[in-house]
Amino acid sequence: MIDSPAGPTDTEVAEAAALAGAEIVRARYGRRHSRIDKGAGDFATDVDVAAEEAILDVIRGARPADAVHGEEGGRRGAVDAVREWLVDPLCGTLNYATGSHLVAVNVALRDGPAAVADPFSGEVFLTDGVTAWVRCDADADGDTQGQTGVRDRRVADGHASGPVARRRPVGEERLAPTADTRLVDVNLDPPFPGAPAFRAVDLLAHPGFAEHFRPRVVSTTLALAWVAAGRRAAYVTDGGDLSGSVHFAAGITLCRAAGCVVTGVDGGPVGPDGRGLVVAADAETHGLLLSLIRGRGRSA
Repeated sequence: MIDSPAGPTDTEVAEAAALAGAEIVRARYGRRHSRIDKGAGDFATDVDVAAEEAILDVIRGARPADAVHGEEGGRRGAVDAVREWLVDPLCGTLNYATGSHLVAVNVALRDGPAAVADPFSGEVFLTDGVTAWVRCDADADGDTQGQTGVRDRRVADGHASGPVARRRPVGEERLAPTADTRLVDVNLDPPFPGAPAFRAVDLLAHPGFAEHFRPRVVSTTLALAWVAAGRRAAYVTDGGDLSGSVHFAAGITLCRAAGCVVTGVDGGPVGPDGRGLVVAADAETHGLLLSLIRGRGRSA
């Protein structure tokens, strides 16, 4: 992909880097992993570090003048670099360490293209900053179904696990957000800088939430890609400015390009003065969630 005579586009670099990280994550799944303590119950594993190095190798090879800010290694590259890549090599480390497939590999060029790879479904969600699409790799686990053009992988509730629900087609399709599922992912992981003014658990306890939505908690920003793809109605998390976060930047860029409504939990813009994140498939869903957050939701 990155050996074309004209050179790779930034979107191609983001995709190749995310897939390189995803290959490490998938190949080492189920093994015993060493842990690197980060404090407050959080940790990284040797897989996080290896996946980040694989991603950096791709970016360095294609964009040697760019800086890279990785979750595990911090900022690397020229101090005066004009461009910076934001890398989260394994979003959902705690899930992964306990044997869950609910993880993502996030790669984003600041103010540019982004890629979110799901190591276990073979999907990579992409945006060039203007449009957004998903591509499914038939060779992600070497498991295809002859000439039918579909992966022989069970998919349930937007992810490759659990009971048979539907099969993801091999190929590429434009992302189309929709709130039809009424499923809303709410991030309950600490810290909670918005408390007591905003607490995600209070949103879940609001009677209007159960009237209109059904909660999900996956503890990975893969859920943002699912909003862009129409598999979730919305995503809500506490926090400060998440626009430059290695965890959230790729998902935010993807959702904006797909046409989602993206703001902070206060309805303000996501940015230096932002507070958390509310990403919804449409304006109606976004407005209803904000009304619930502000305590003015409709109840039965």
